[in-house]
Amino acid sequence: MPMFRPLACSLTAALAALSSPTDAVAQAYPAKAVRMIVAYPPGGTNDIVARPIAQRLSELLGQPVVVENRGGASGNIGTEMVARAAPDGYTVLMAAGAVTIAPSIYPDLTYDIVKDFAPVSLAARGGFVLLVHPAVPARTVKEFIALAKSRPGALNYASAGTGAPPYLAAVLFQTMTRTRMAHIPYKGGTQPLTDLAGGQVDVYFGGIASANPFIQSGRVRAIAVTTQSRWVLMPELPTMDESGLKGFDVATFFGLMAPAGTPAEVASRLNAAMVQAVATPGVRKTMLAAGVAPETSTSEQFAALIQQELRKFAAIVKSAGASRTD
Repeated sequence: MPMFRPLACSLTAALAALSSPTDAVAQAYPAKAVRMIVAYPPGGTNDIVARPIAQRLSELLGQPVVVENRGGASGNIGTEMVARAAPDGYTVLMAAGAVTIAPSIYPDLTYDIVKDFAPVSLAARGGFVLLVHPAVPARTVKEFIALAKSRPGALNYASAGTGAPPYLAAVLFQTMTRTRMAHIPYKGGTQPLTDLAGGQVDVYFGGIASANPFIQSGRVRAIAVTTQSRWVLMPELPTMDESGLKGFDVATFFGLMAPAGTPAEVASRLNAAMVQAVATPGVRKTMLAAGVAPETSTSEQFAALIQQELRKFAAIVKSAGASRTD
């Protein structure tokens, strides 16, 4: 019998490994670099959020976490790329809130944000601010509404692409005020700010994070924030709601998502690392200085937020009659 003991032990070990392949995957993860896809060009709010987190995750996971910008089609190109990636934890998405707007704007999407993704953790919440070029003669929401009404179709507004929150904020504004402006879509949130500062466009509902340097330098004028409450880093700016547009609320979130089917143990490891990364004083300081509020969650809480935002924006798009051609 003793001669069979090594064989028996080997068989037992092999069966144990076969019975829990995800455990083995989780223990080995990550064994190589992780790609964090940002579905917008460099310099935008989504990118600003992703980079300090990726750097800290690299330290916590012991492998490089490399940010890749895959902009285009209002974020749909980069998002679809992750949806189709292998569910092994090596390709993840630092998603922006636009992923909960896209289904209402693009009925022919080739991915399903609920079925094709596994939410990992929230990373931050952000807001938007109504910005105008300094030559635009309006300093309050009331004055801007009056100006827009006096020049129907003459003012033009930039957006980070049809379906992105800045676009929806502008559409909601026009619906609630019964005004009309010309839409100039861009592929991301960086160029609209540059063109607004240069006078190529008149208006932009920009992300607070990326707009802050332009505001501080006086290259653009901030009028009001789109969030339900005043933004902690810009308490002097009123909300659109308190400026007379009751119920106006367009905010966003940023969070890590993996392809559906990613092993639960891998997703759990990523969640734990995200919580640690966002809690790091240096990361929090960078994000707050950029204008976003750091916040993490469980995967279940993040999934619930996505469902909530999907319903909210579907109602806004329907009431505004917004479409990809606006």
